[in-house]
Amino acid sequence: MSDDVEAKIQQAIANPQNMGEMSDADSVGTVGSPDCGDMLRMWLKFSEKDGQKVIDKASFQSFGCQTAIAVASMATEMLAGKTVEEAKELSSEQLSEPLGPLPPMKIHCGQMVEGALKEALDAENAEASAAPAVEDQPETLVQSFGAGGGEMKKGKIKVVLQD
Repeated sequence: MSDDVEAKIQQAIANPQNMGEMSDADSVGTVGSPDCGDMLRMWLKFSEKDGQKVIDKASFQSFGCQTAIAVASMATEMLAGKTVEEAKELSSEQLSEPLGPLPPMKIHCGQMVEGALKEALDAENAEASAAPAVEDQPETLVQSFGAGGGEMKKGKIKVVLQD
């Protein structure tokens, strides 16, 4: 990892922005990686601006490495004021761009942030479907681990708690 990228990550870790749950969120997305054990949840709050739905605020919680926390922190800052359509177009590379190029073993950190964002945006767009409401989601990632008898399944990801 270059010294410049490492310094930016350390600065984002020393002062993470928008970290913590958002009790009045309109939507939430949660992802995890069985390869490294990282988990990330992102909350979104929307408002209307010029007839379009925009992200008013984003926050996150993370069980993960410092890079995942840094990318999530930078991404939540970047999302404020973006329309839902603009946010859907953001790639993991764009979300982690303020930190500089991530080393290959840390690219998954940006992918997790992108995944949580896309899941939250999909949940918001699926209001009329059977998508779980924000209030039906566990409040924290720790509570997610306790849901479903110690297992959390989401797509191809399965997290099993060890005693």
